[in-house]
Amino acid sequence: MKGLRARVGHDLIMFPTVSAIVLNDRGEILLGQRSDNHQWSVIAGMMDPGEQPADALVREVEEETGVQVTIERLAGVALHEVTYVNGDRCHMVNTWFRCRAIGGEARVNDSESIAVGWFAPDALPEMNAFALVRIRTSLEENAPAWFAQPGEELLTGI
Repeated sequence: MKGLRARVGHDLIMFPTVSAIVLNDRGEILLGQRSDNHQWSVIAGMMDPGEQPADALVREVEEETGVQVTIERLAGVALHEVTYVNGDRCHMVNTWFRCRAIGGEARVNDSESIAVGWFAPDALPEMNAFALVRIRTSLEENAPAWFAQPGEELLTGI
């Protein structure tokens, strides 16, 4: 990404991304506190070229938190806008999945997070609206995958 940003500066770039709403046996949700803005959010990351979304998701969760997951279902897909503190503008096409933790111990496992933890759905830390949409749609039992309706505005936030 650094090479691409060196060519386009802060101009808008679109990226494919994935997010995981990871549940443990107590029904708690795995969240990470981001190192770039210190906000709590669901575990997420960019897909690598040639990588399937499900593979990217499993890789990102383990890389960032040390937790291994199994995917239970596709929960949604949407385009959302992100502007980073350095001025970089992105449109992220995010596919999110409801997952179940099957191994590992939750911990800060890379430089993208400053904290990782399990939270009860009724005791979540402050998060942006897009994180809450992903959590809400993932917790709905047997719901179809959520998507922005035709003409719906971009979702904003990191």
